[in-house]
Amino acid sequence: MSAAERFPNGHLLWTPEELASRLGDENLVILDVRSTHQVVEGFIPGAAHLDIYGLSITKTVSPLFEEFINLMRSLLAMRGVGMERTVVLYEDDVTGMRAGRVFWLLEYFGHTDAHILDGGIKAWRDSGQETSTKMKAPKPHSLPISPREEIFITADALHGLLGSEDLLVLDTRTDDEYYGRNKRGGPRGGAIPGSVHLEWVHYLDQRGRVKPPAELLALFESHGVTRDKAIVPI
Repeated sequence: MSAAERFPNGHLLWTPEELASRLGDENLVILDVRSTHQVVEGFIPGAAHLDIYGLSITKTVSPLFEEFINLMRSLLAMRGVGMERTVVLYEDDVTGMRAGRVFWLLEYFGHTDAHILDGGIKAWRDSGQETSTKMKAPKPHSLPISPREEIFITADALHGLLGSEDLLVLDTRTDDEYYGRNKRGGPRGGAIPGSVHLEWVHYLDQRGRVKPPAELLALFESHGVTRDKAIVPI
């Protein structure tokens, strides 16, 4: 039984075998969200490329955030993403942040059929699947969105809620970012007061795949990340 199958919402994680069985499906959109230098070395057949780290914003205030959302909607639509299409995201050798960021964007858009390839392209290769070095031009698609405002919070709104017993800020960044040693080019470093630090790499096993639910539950509960709280990951 795969790790995905053991999760209550395990359909969100796809195995290489699940993805391979859908190759050639016109209703399937595969997005490679790695950097360009990785993509040219080989990718999953039929994938389109979107380097998600090539775009970012430093503030979540409107209208800057709205402009960012419109830009991402356009870029995804140009790569064939539509609300009625199945989307599978993957990155390098782990189930990591790049795929997770695009997955959140699609959830925010109101997309209900987005998935992540567990273990990234490494899992694909390890399962004996072939890769390609000839990428076809994607066919643009219509992508009307219905933003889910309830899963987004601005920095100002979050600041006003700090100290609430039923809210927890989960800081998933690296140790250097959390302790202010890496400011990522910004003027200030450090962490949100009261936040819980649990770097995202701890959610994965040695193969770069998502840990089983029981292990994750124990990990989160040991850090006070429980279901009775509203969780704000950063």
